[in-house]
Amino acid sequence: MCYAYIVFDCLASPTLQDVEDLDAIVTLLLTVLGVFAGFLGGLLGVGGGIIVVPILVLVFNLDTRLAVGTSLVMVMFTALSATFAYSRQRRIDWKVGVVSAVATVPGASMGAYATKFFSSNSLAIIFGATILFIAGVMLRRSFRVETDPQKTPRIASKSGSKSGLWSRRLVDRMGKVFEYDASMYSGLLLLVLGGLASGFLGIGGGLVVVPILTAIVGLPMHIAIATSMLTMIFTSISGVSTHVVLGNVDVEYAIPLVIGILGGTQIGAWTAKRLKSASLERVFALAVMAIGVVLIVTRL
Repeated sequence: MCYAYIVFDCLASPTLQDVEDLDAIVTLLLTVLGVFAGFLGGLLGVGGGIIVVPILVLVFNLDTRLAVGTSLVMVMFTALSATFAYSRQRRIDWKVGVVSAVATVPGASMGAYATKFFSSNSLAIIFGATILFIAGVMLRRSFRVETDPQKTPRIASKSGSKSGLWSRRLVDRMGKVFEYDASMYSGLLLLVLGGLASGFLGIGGGLVVVPILTAIVGLPMHIAIATSMLTMIFTSISGVSTHVVLGNVDVEYAIPLVIGILGGTQIGAWTAKRLKSASLERVFALAVMAIGVVLIVTRL
C-alpha cells in the first residue's frame, strides 16, 4: 500500500522498512474498522458502508468512487455473515427477504454504473446529504414509536390475505412470537430505490431497506434488520459486479476490511436481540447523522 503515508504524513521521506511498517499499521487499522463496521452492520441491519465509505474518503484519502466500490465488497461479506447469525436466531422473514432482493438487485447495478458520471467530491456530498435525511426520518420515528403504541407494526389478522397483505407469524429461537401483516406490494418501488442507493453509495441498501420494511411493509424492527441482511447479499453482489467492471474496487483495502467484518457482524447480531427496537433506531440515527455532517463539511 504505497498510499499509507497519507495517514502518517509526519514521515516526509520514509525508508523501505518504514513503508513496510506503515503498511502493517494501515492493514491493522482497516481490520479494526472492519470489526466496527461489521458490528454496526449486524446490530442495525446495514452493510457497514455508511461508516466505511466516509472513513476511507476522509482518513485514507481514497477517491469516493473507489471507496464506494470497495465498501460494497465488504458489505457483501457483512450480509453473508449477519444472515448466518440471524438465521440461527430464526428472525429472518425469508419470503419478504427474497421478494425484496428481486426488487433491489436491478437498482444496485444501475446505481453502480451511475457513479461514473459524478466527481468524487459530488458523490461524497450526495452520500452525506442522503444519510442525514434518512437518519433524521428514523430518529423521528424512533421517538414516535416509543411514545405512541399505535405506531407499532400491525398485528396480523385473518383477513390479511384478502386485503392484499401477507399475514406473517415468526417464532424465534428464544420463543418470542412476531405476528404482523406484511404489505409487501406497497414497498416494491421504494425497494428499487434502495437498490439504487446501494450501488450508487456503497451502503448495501440497508439504510433505505430497513426503514421501508418497518414503516411501509410493516415488519417489526428486529425482523426488518435480520431480513434486510438477507436482501443485501443479492443487492451487494449485483453492485459489486458492476463496480469491478468499472475498476472501482481496491482489493488491498477490501481484504482486511472483510476479515474484520466477519467477526464484527456476529457480535452485532448477538447484541441486537438484547436491545429494544426504539433504542436500535436511535443509536443508528445518531451515529450516521454525525458522520453525514462531517462528510459534507469536509467536502464543501
